[in-house]
Amino acid sequence: MVLAAIKPNDEIYQWPFTPWPSEPTTENFSAALAAAPFDQFFMNSLLVTTVGATVKVALAALTAYAFAFLPFPGKKWLFLGVLGALMVPGHVTLLLNYSTISNLGLINTYAGIILPGLGSAFGTFLLRQHFMGLPKEVLEAAELDGAGHLRKLWSFVLPMSKPAVITVALIAVIDEWNDFIWPLLVTNTLDMRTMPIGLMFLKQSEGLDDWGMIMAATLMIVLPMLLLFLFAQKYIINGMAGAAVRR
Repeated sequence: MVLAAIKPNDEIYQWPFTPWPSEPTTENFSAALAAAPFDQFFMNSLLVTTVGATVKVALAALTAYAFAFLPFPGKKWLFLGVLGALMVPGHVTLLLNYSTISNLGLINTYAGIILPGLGSAFGTFLLRQHFMGLPKEVLEAAELDGAGHLRKLWSFVLPMSKPAVITVALIAVIDEWNDFIWPLLVTNTLDMRTMPIGLMFLKQSEGLDDWGMIMAATLMIVLPMLLLFLFAQKYIINGMAGAAVRR
């Protein structure tokens, strides 16, 4: 993908195949930006990803805290319901979500894109598992000092759970950034499209002949998530390993 993005288009079809471009070029990136409004696509994806991932992590942390530390009737069965939600493919809920968003008048809006994905069963599960392994003496001491639940969550639980929180946040960001089907269904104008849909628009408008431009556009979509993953991968390993050994 990277090599094709910096190759002249005729070299991509050249035979025998040459892995390295004879004259690397950035013209494919300029052509992609000129052929589709990728600046608007990028801003849409950035807004949807930032708001959606932030709220998703916040809700997962609040829910996981309740499951880990608060006694309430039916907690075990509700948590089994969360685990059951992990087994439901997202596409099963597309029709119901679309009907709900349409009835609320939120088609072709940012709220319509963001709202149906705010619940994260995986994030709730992973954070709950991590919270269960935290030293309860710290929370008991905080409670003796007069800290309420939100203060304990913000000042003690989340700082001690940094790897798990970053893991959930990264997965939420990648899910929001890469989501294709739902934004495609719920938006109907070019100015509301996100980056993955922008790539589809580019392929449809330019055909499948200019692979250099298509690969350049694909690289622009992949690169932010790749850099984010490289930065956060040590936290992901620690977060997953920490949750895996707790019941």
